[in-house]
Amino acid sequence: MKIFCIGFHKTGTTSLAFALRILGFRVTGPNGVNDPDIANNVYSMAESLVSEYDAFQDNPWPIIYKEMDQKYPNCKFILTIRSSESWIRSSVRHFGHRETPMRKWIYGVGCPAGNEEIYLKRFNNHYKEVPDYFKHRPNDLLLLDLAKGDGWDLLCPFLETDIPKMPFPHANKASDREKKARRLSVKLKKKVNKLAKRVKRRIL
Repeated sequence: MKIFCIGFHKTGTTSLAFALRILGFRVTGPNGVNDPDIANNVYSMAESLVSEYDAFQDNPWPIIYKEMDQKYPNCKFILTIRSSESWIRSSVRHFGHRETPMRKWIYGVGCPAGNEEIYLKRFNNHYKEVPDYFKHRPNDLLLLDLAKGDGWDLLCPFLETDIPKMPFPHANKASDREKKARRLSVKLKKKVNKLAKRVKRRIL
């Protein structure tokens, strides 16, 4: 069984990847983010990866889910969801003005900052198209809202696996990144202060 995670980045894809690994699946993604010719290489890359892994998350998998569905029947698809307002705020905060070939291919422009309307339109279209594509196959698609507490209770029955005796992982949260940044900042200040004291003693 192949599992395609087709929620857009910043919708809990990292947490879902951790969860799938806990369940014993081999997971890959994102893939080809910095490939300048990703539009032409995406399908050959996907074919080579599908033979090696069980589950596929983050880009480019949400963009090619229809082709994967047609080429690899009897697969499972997971759509991680998030409010569009929260998603665009997170995307701008995380990616800012940094461009990648992948985002340029997906959205037409490489960074979300200053292009919020373009990104939101693409995001909203995706989240309308996917449920419509699977409307006659409800057993093949699972919607997960990790921000609202969805987790093992929905994921494991969908994948027909046992529920692990551990909390569902929540990785790459903005609050966690901010805490890590603050800790690093404190450590850096301490090192600078120590260095300044040493220099001062040598001068005196």
